[in-house]
Order: sequence, then structure tokens, then C-alpha cells
Amino acid sequence: MASNSLFSDRPRILVVGGGYVGLYVAHKLQKKVKSHGGIVTLVDPLPYMTYQPFLPEVASGSIEARHAIVSHRVHLPETELISGRVTGVDHAARTATIEPAGEGEPFTLGYTDIVMAAGAITRTFPIEGLKDQGIGLKTIEEAVALRNQILERIETGSLLPAGPARDRMLTFVVVGGGFAGIEAITEIEDMARDAVKKNARLKRSDVRFVLIEAMPRVMPEVTEQQAVWVVEHLRSRGIQVLLNTSLASAVDGNLKLINMPDKTPADEFATDTLIWTAGVQANPVVRSTDFPIDDRGRLRANAELRITGDDGPLQHAWTAGDVAAVPDLSGGGVGGFCVPNAQHAVRQAKRLAKNIYAQNYGVGRVQEYKHTNLGAVAGFGTFKGVANIMGFGMRGFPAWLAHRGYHGMAMPMFERKARVISNWSMSFIFGRDLAPIADLQTPRRQFRNAATPPPKKDTALQAAPPVPAGKASGKAASNA
Repeated sequence: MASNSLFSDRPRILVVGGGYVGLYVAHKLQKKVKSHGGIVTLVDPLPYMTYQPFLPEVASGSIEARHAIVSHRVHLPETELISGRVTGVDHAARTATIEPAGEGEPFTLGYTDIVMAAGAITRTFPIEGLKDQGIGLKTIEEAVALRNQILERIETGSLLPAGPARDRMLTFVVVGGGFAGIEAITEIEDMARDAVKKNARLKRSDVRFVLIEAMPRVMPEVTEQQAVWVVEHLRSRGIQVLLNTSLASAVDGNLKLINMPDKTPADEFATDTLIWTAGVQANPVVRSTDFPIDDRGRLRANAELRITGDDGPLQHAWTAGDVAAVPDLSGGGVGGFCVPNAQHAVRQAKRLAKNIYAQNYGVGRVQEYKHTNLGAVAGFGTFKGVANIMGFGMRGFPAWLAHRGYHGMAMPMFERKARVISNWSMSFIFGRDLAPIADLQTPRRQFRNAATPPPKKDTALQAAPPVPAGKASGKAASNA
């Protein structure tokens, strides 16, 4: 496979993935590496980074979708950007195989250092019907589509008489009781409540929200006491919480549930909206490399964020974020590793950029990634939330404020922070935007209708020409 002459032949730090880790590493290194005669190259099929903690608020209309993403082209002016997928890495030869996102043949690209920052994808299970009926909440596109679907179902459902068809349309289900699932169902319930208030044909009790969680509790990141409060809070809002319950089938939107303790059948009902937030897994791109991976498909790493094999760390190979099994030196991680969340991605990215620069250019020193756990924050819609900060529990308005404060600061780039804060301000003053975008999934429908000639009239079916008045009268008289 040939190399591509369009790209620089300078010593290259190749960043695989443009999420938080990839964006931050490229942003911090691009000018420094250039000053030493090298170049930073970032490869990602998307031209932007998505700040995933904001996806529930995008789905509920509190944040404009474009403001929850960060453009690579705008914020990485000194970085060589490639829209494509890395389909293979031969680290022994220091080459990566890249498949362009659009047209074009795959090509190889050489590098001196590689940063594997491909993140994670949604983890699913072989549940019949899930692939066809479910939608995740891992991308900005999913959040936008979800918002439009919920608002459209509420509007359309309000026109139907009471019955199974209406119940199906107005039933919204979230599978997964972790942070993502709880934030998703509370944010969209908040939006639905506002939408129903503005629709005289509906009341809140017409709309059903169901949370399905296989474990006996929700949100393992908070204390047991807080988890109990979260369930009570959800139920006080009319959200049905089914613990120790799993999804067995979703064929044609007909959900069949089972009780986890004894695997007996549980509830059955139908829905048009099935949201899957039951976990993530490392990006499978790592399986097409010669790097060592663990039994969960993550890259093996040491605390210096180097990819590590049985014989020790690999030279000039780095990783961080959800794709990596990074040791948690604080002792709080599940299985001894850092959990995949935004807090670790933010901090690991900063440490990784410093370590690469120190290793390659002798500025500073390589250090291990060790953090003090700040806790966890979650927003449950406007003025509602839960938080556990440095062992101090909060709920309600203070927790909601802490959630917005933390993520407002963690959002990359000042202009993105400003846009998000302006969204929050406008929503506070005018309320959330409840206008769905029609034909989002079929944007060419109206153009096709306009470009389609109207059907020709069938001359055989046309009415006979009118009979003159005089003849009609004469005929009537003769009949008389």
C-alpha cells in the first residue's frame, strides 16, 4: 500500500482519535512540536470533538447541538488534520493505515510517536430487536435525533385517541441506570413536561417514562444513600424505575422484560423510543494494531500513559482515555483501573501532553498520572441534580449548580464555554427551545415532492360536457 505525498514528511506525532484526549494533546503540542521541526497529525472520521457530558442537555434542548462540539479545523490550526479512520497500526514499522472518510484509497502514514486516543463506543448485548429499535446517546447526532423524535411523538400522540397506539407513541424507555441513563431520562422528562404544558390535548400522566436497570441500585458512582434518594426523586416525577430488571427482547418495539434474580418474565409493553445507555467499550480499532490489549479490549498502559506489553512500556507509543486501561494510583478505580469518564479524560490528556513533550524534547519530566478524585456531579433537569464532591453529598439546586459549574469549566476552548453559558442564560430567561426540526431524517422529502410532476388526469373519468339549458328543458318536458 502506497504512502500519500499530500502529507508532511516532517517527524510526526500521530494522534488517533479527536475526542477530548486527542483534541487536547494536539492543541497543547501543535506549536511546540512545530518549533522543533516536527508536526502533529490528528486522524478522526469526524471534523469535531463532542463533549459527551452535555449530550443529555442537547437531547432536552437546553444546549444548542453545535455548541456542544469543538471544531478541529478552527482550534487546531497548526495540526495536520485527516478525515478518516485508522484501520491498522504496525508499530514495529512505525506506520498506520488510514482509510479516508470520503472518497479515496487507503494509504499508509509514517510516524515517530503515536497517541491512541480513539475513545469508546456504545456497548450492546445480543438482544433480539435492539439493533433495529434502539438508539444510543454517545454522539451529537443521536442527541439531536432523540430530541426531535420525542417532541414529534408528543405532538403526534396528542392527535390520537386513547388506546395502544397512543400509549406506544408516548412511552419513552431508557435502559441503563448509570450516570448517562439517569441524566438522559431526567433531562428528557423535563423537556416532555414543558412540551405537555403547552399542548392542551395532553396532561403529564399521558406520557410514560421507564428506566430499566439490571442491578439492584442506580449510579454506582454515588453513595448508597444518594442512590436511594435518586430513585425516590425519579419516582416522585412519575418516572417508573425497574431495578433488578433486564431487557430480553425489543422486536418491533414490543419490549419483553425479565427479573434478574430468577430470570422469570416481567413486564411487557410497546414503545417507539428505546434509549440504550447500558455501558461503553473500548473502540475496536485497537484490535487492528499490534499493541497489547487486556481481556476487556482496552490498550494496556502504565501510569505514565505509555502502552505497555509483557516486557515493559513500548517506546513512542502512548494512550489515555476510555480506550486505555490506565492504573488508578488513588486506589479507587474498579479493578484497579481508572473508570471511563470525562474527569479522567480531562486530566489524563493534560498529563499525556506534558509527558510526550518531556520525553521527546527534554522539557520537564515524565510523570505518572495520579489524581485526587473530586467526586461526581449529575444534572437531572433544570435546578435538579445530585453530587458527591470530596465526600460531601449534595442534591437538588446546589448539586445542579455544581454540575453546571464543573462542566462549564471543563468544556474545551473559551469560545465554546461562552456559547454554552449563553445557551443556559437564554434557557433560564425564555425557557428551553421546544421546536422540533421537521424531516430531519428525510431532508430531501419536500424537494422531491416539489420536483415530482402531478399525476395526469384520466380523460376517461372526466365529466361529460354540460348539456345546453334549452335541450335539457326539452328533454325534461318530453320525459314528463
